[in-house]
Amino acid sequence: MKSIIPTRVAEMLFALAMGTFGVLHFIHADMMGGAVPDYMPADGKIWIYVTGGGPILAAIAILINKFKRLACYLLALMLLIFVFTLHLKPAMDGNMGALLKDTALAMAAIIIGNNSSE
Repeated sequence: MKSIIPTRVAEMLFALAMGTFGVLHFIHADMMGGAVPDYMPADGKIWIYVTGGGPILAAIAILINKFKRLACYLLALMLLIFVFTLHLKPAMDGNMGALLKDTALAMAAIIIGNNSSE
C-alpha cells in the first residue's frame, strides 16, 4: 500500500519541531532556568542550553540525513532521562502532560532511528 504522507516528510516535520524546541530553549533560557531541579549541579541556564542543543543537533542530523540513527537514539535517551528525572513526580501528582509528550517524542525518535538506512 502506498503511503499518503511519505516517511521522509514526516521525519523532516519531526526534525523541524525538535529544532524549534531547541531554539526556544536558547531564547527563553532565563525563564526556563528556574524550572531546573535544585539537585542538578551548576546554574539552571547551563542545563537549559545543553538540553536545547541536543534537539537542534538531532534536527540537523535528520534534515541532512547524516548520523540520523545515532542522533535519534541519543535524542530518545535524553527525552527518556527527562521522563524519569523531571516528569515522573509531577505525573504521580496528576500532571501527566510533560511525561506523555516526552515519552511520545522519544518513541518517534526511536522509530526514525530504526528506519534509518545508516
